[in-house]
Amino acid sequence: MPFFGSKKKSKAKLEKSAGSQDSGHGAQNESSSSSQHRRGQSGGGILGRVNAGPGAFSVGDKDSQSTAVFRVTVPDNVSPGEEFQVYAGNRIVRVRCPVDSRPGQSLQITVPVDPNETNANSNGPGGVAAAQGPGAGVPGGDLPPDSPNVQRLEGQAGPDGRPAYMVTIPHGVRGGQQFPVTIAGQQLMVTCPPNARPGMSVRIVPPAPPPGVQQGSSLDRGSGGPAPRRRINKPPDGTQMFEVVVPKGVAPGQPFALLAGGVRVLVTCPTNASSGQKIRFNLPTALLQKKTDGDSLGKLAKIKLSYDKDGWTRTVRVTDLKFQWVRMDDNGDVDNSNRFDIKHSAYVRHLVFREGVDPRMRTGTLTLVKANDPRAVVDSRIKGLDGKTDLVSYSHIANVQDKSFEDKVHWFQDTCAQLCVEWNEGHMRMNVRREYLLSDSMEAVMSLSRKDLRKVWRFEFIGEQGIDAGGLAREWFQLVTEEIFDPDMGLWQSCATNQMCMQINPASEIACPEDHLIYFRFLGRVMGKALFDRQLVAGHMVQHLYKQLLGWPLLFNDLETVDEDYYKNLKKLAEMNPEEVEYLCLDFTTTEETMGDKKVVHLVPNGDQMEVQADNLPEYFEACLKYKLNGQVKAQLNELLLGFFDVIPEPLLTIFDFQELELLMCGLPEIDIDDWRDNSEYSGEYDRVGSDHETCRWFWEVVEEFDQEMRARLLQFVTGTSGVPSRGFGVLQGNDGNIRRFTIHGVELGVCLYPRAHTCFNRIDLPMYEEKQELKEKLELAVTMVSTGFDLE
Repeated sequence: MPFFGSKKKSKAKLEKSAGSQDSGHGAQNESSSSSQHRRGQSGGGILGRVNAGPGAFSVGDKDSQSTAVFRVTVPDNVSPGEEFQVYAGNRIVRVRCPVDSRPGQSLQITVPVDPNETNANSNGPGGVAAAQGPGAGVPGGDLPPDSPNVQRLEGQAGPDGRPAYMVTIPHGVRGGQQFPVTIAGQQLMVTCPPNARPGMSVRIVPPAPPPGVQQGSSLDRGSGGPAPRRRINKPPDGTQMFEVVVPKGVAPGQPFALLAGGVRVLVTCPTNASSGQKIRFNLPTALLQKKTDGDSLGKLAKIKLSYDKDGWTRTVRVTDLKFQWVRMDDNGDVDNSNRFDIKHSAYVRHLVFREGVDPRMRTGTLTLVKANDPRAVVDSRIKGLDGKTDLVSYSHIANVQDKSFEDKVHWFQDTCAQLCVEWNEGHMRMNVRREYLLSDSMEAVMSLSRKDLRKVWRFEFIGEQGIDAGGLAREWFQLVTEEIFDPDMGLWQSCATNQMCMQINPASEIACPEDHLIYFRFLGRVMGKALFDRQLVAGHMVQHLYKQLLGWPLLFNDLETVDEDYYKNLKKLAEMNPEEVEYLCLDFTTTEETMGDKKVVHLVPNGDQMEVQADNLPEYFEACLKYKLNGQVKAQLNELLLGFFDVIPEPLLTIFDFQELELLMCGLPEIDIDDWRDNSEYSGEYDRVGSDHETCRWFWEVVEEFDQEMRARLLQFVTGTSGVPSRGFGVLQGNDGNIRRFTIHGVELGVCLYPRAHTCFNRIDLPMYEEKQELKEKLELAVTMVSTGFDLE
């Protein structure tokens, strides 16, 4: 059934009066070249390693005007007296291996500084750098001392046993900026958390050098450099050529990750290459930022690499510069395992667009694919209004990803403004009747082309006096989204684990038998237009839907936010003995009940003929995940995404995480701190004293000092959403639908170092800190780093 022109509505909500087709409602296109109105149809603390694997990194004074000192590792297959090339700062240099050294040993080299270097892509005169200084060619040579602002935490270590350190943020460093530290002979770059300031401390666990990740060696040389040993074809203008050795264990056609000029990229091993062979590839020089004064290494373009704490990393694919997710295993290699693992495996939505019968309406197919599937990519370019030049490229996205939320929002809105159709090319007037707001609005919006969706809209409520100077538009977005998210409408329902969040009703077809999918496409367009026009929507969605909009990995534990009991039962199944699993007599089906009618759903083809056993449990968990997060509402979610991307170019969203996207779409809530405090409960170590406990008093003082964004993030951290109940915190609900007030649970400082959240119970575990400042620092880090990859335990 085509979307455009549908007149049938849900009887409960959407009946239209006779003769409504002639009442003048709908969308009108106004063009400066014509005064005729045509109804409906229009004219158309993150860590970044300075060097990883074989390569070079600075261990000396970067401000030295005469020489620069680097520490390098002798590569495999290099004998004493032989030369090898390393990337020292911004140049390729040749190093002669000392006679008393062997592969794997560290050498310290001194390289003359080239005064003519002006940017990170220039390569000064090459030459042979002699190994010298302490530890040159000597096993276990002296390492440079740790930075003075680094203190090792005795008795504390990361998940894999590596020691933990506290790093003090230096003077002059602001949130989002990087500063170097030296730890155990390695120079690392630490990103200052957004809400941190000089003098505060950040706990870090330095990563081990991953053997499978190499520093790509640039082969471009200045005219003064020596000729390479063999002829290298000159790369195309605007690109830089790199050469890298295919790591061990990588077969033809398999991808591997590496650092090329400071940018993590994904390279696929050619079919005619094998492990140990050298391959070359080109990268646009736009991916590398220009070197700034006083920064001898240059500030290289980078992307946010960490996702949660599960090892998933968004990289740039060399072949087409698109974003792709990969997971690094414990050895630092790309994890290419195919079998599902409930701890590490992830899926990403894959949406394929196709032209529809109606040129205004694209169609598409939605599937869940493995997060490291080559199809699960997002473009890094956005074309301008002319359709030819790039308005946004990878370098733009890379530059803004590490900025504050406020800066990200400004960049996003400025970019949308550049994509907006000029006023003199026409704008849209939206005429609707208040008594038939939803049906009129749906027909008006669904009659528009994608170009119309990016024009300026002006609203008019028929029969009412008023000029739309922004107020009518805000009212329209508020009223329309309130009505469509209303559970009584039948399209959405309250989430079982969080009554403040809405999830798609799998039985939406019963409420609107013939056009429920049209309303999901309509809502997607409204949500996209709201973002495009700096408006807000009135519904908070369940967390995994924001991830699906972003194209972020969906993990097994995302099931908990949809159906906690279902998730817990699957977890228990994973812990059973093999014999116990078989005794349950399960198969690859599930039963859905809708209004008393039970229906058996096959999780896989012929699922009723496939018994669940210990050896196929991973496949069963995989099928459950795909069904609950996608298959159960696949048709509705497909239309929602199609409508959303009719307005918003997908690459624009890559700068946000799922928490930021919720704040951007729903706005920063107006939080009544007095109501919040008066309707909070206390347990654990705070049970007897309650709000009079010194730590609890500090907590509320810190909350009062927070700005709106931080208060909203704290609410997200503890309850799973930034939404506030309309009747206040006194009716805050838990996962069981009962009142579960915001709870501060006291724990000893030895139990956990940072605050922990239990969103199903609206509870925060708050250690009994000895000072208010320590509480503030730890709370800020816990709240802001929940989705960025910092290990806070």
